[in-house]
Parts: sequence; structure tokens; C-alpha cells
Amino acid sequence: MQPNTTARTALAKTIVTRATLHGDFLLRSGVRSKVYFDKYLLEADPLLLNAITLAMVPLLPASYDALAGLEMGGVPVATLLAQHTGKPTLFVRKQAKEYGTCKLAEGGDVSGRNLVIVEDVVTSGGAILDGVAELRKLGAQITDVVCIIDRESGGLEKLAQAGLTLHALYGRSELEAAGASP
Repeated sequence: MQPNTTARTALAKTIVTRATLHGDFLLRSGVRSKVYFDKYLLEADPLLLNAITLAMVPLLPASYDALAGLEMGGVPVATLLAQHTGKPTLFVRKQAKEYGTCKLAEGGDVSGRNLVIVEDVVTSGGAILDGVAELRKLGAQITDVVCIIDRESGGLEKLAQAGLTLHALYGRSELEAAGASP
């Protein structure tokens, strides 16, 4: 169940207040921004991250085998979502490590499993597309992505082209209405 409108707006305002920085920032997508959303300020606060992930639970599809948190920001979000849902979590690296198990995803097998990708902020969707391509090569089935914030910068459309549905807790425009721009 989604939080009521008052609680949703209050959570949005808290997110904006805690994590919005102003300056000149280069984003992963290569775009420069005057406003930066420091998602790690949210993820480092256990009470706030708990509130965020509780609000994200209704975004998850009805059926899936495991959550797949993308390195690095998706990992704490996926971990807390697992606590709320009881579903297992995989921790997905940007690339397979070259030592030890040499795995791309830690925490269990990928092949044949229906995974939900978990990310913190989506801009262009590039990191998600990279991770999904590698996980699919390993036999994963992936159709859904959940995130805290969609920056509304083309990620939704790019993910859709790859057969992925993005479920964002907040879009940039909703956070702007709450007081700032991530």
C-alpha cells in the first residue's frame, strides 16, 4: 500500500532536504547538473532508508524470485527491501571480480531466476542496462526495475526499449514540487 498523500509529500520533502546539493556536478550520463542528488546521504541514514524502502514495497511486482541490487547504491536499498519482503537479495557488481569466485552477482545463482533490479537513482538507465545485459547472459529473467528516484532524463524510455518496466518511488518533477530538484 502506498503511503497517504500527506506522508508521501512529507517523505519527499525529507528526501529533498537531506540529499540535494547545489553546485556544478558531472553525472554518470556525462550530463552536467547544477543540482546533485547525493543518494548516499539517504542510504546512510537507517531510519530514512527504512521509510523509503517501506514506501517502495508496493512498487514490486506480484511475482519474482529475488531482488538484484546494483553496485553500489542499489545494494543497501535491496538489502532493506529484502528485510521488508522476505525475498533473497543478490549483489550485482559492475563487472565480475577477477579473484575468488569471479562472480558478477553474489548471494546465489542467477540462471533461470526472475530478478527485480534495484537501483537508487535512474538518470539515463545506462548502469541498469549494462547490469541487465550481463545478468541476462547468465540466464536471468528480468522485466522490472525499482528505484527511489527517476530523474526523468530518458532512463524510463531507454529501459522500456530493453523490455524493462521502471517503477520509481518518486519522479524528479514530484520532488521539485516538494522543494528541490534531484
